[in-house]
Amino acid sequence: MPPALLFDYKQLDLTKIEFDHTAIAEVNPQSYEMSQLDGITWYDLDKMMCLGYKDVTDKEFWVRGHIPGRPIMPGVIMIEAAAQLCSFFMRRIYGLTGFIGFAGIDETKFRETVVPGNRLYMLGHIHKVRSRQFSAKVQGIVNDKLAFETIISGMNV
Repeated sequence: MPPALLFDYKQLDLTKIEFDHTAIAEVNPQSYEMSQLDGITWYDLDKMMCLGYKDVTDKEFWVRGHIPGRPIMPGVIMIEAAAQLCSFFMRRIYGLTGFIGFAGIDETKFRETVVPGNRLYMLGHIHKVRSRQFSAKVQGIVNDKLAFETIISGMNV
């Protein structure tokens, strides 16, 4: 049985874009094929929550080889997208300065496939912040189903 969602994203205006790909690129250092976050539609600094998305296209670098004839977004790329969401939140919205490195993942489960043509929504909740490190729960949603869940740790390095 999948867990409850971190928040009801369907109650939000999913057409409103708080930060687009250009704004994200000004903060996140990932570029070219490694840019895995297309937009942020909502955030709440008081609750330390945000909603971002990745529009998965047939032009993704992994499509040709994962899996030929039936492209499926690799789980590691889903986790990278989640990490980019959390890093953006911590730097641009929360105000952490410096480079944020990926420190770890825990309790990760994959439940649905993500394929070209899908919009992968990511619900993020930063639940622990220390002086140099943070931890966040992230859930990925595709076609209104839970695609993945994970806990991401990031560190200011």
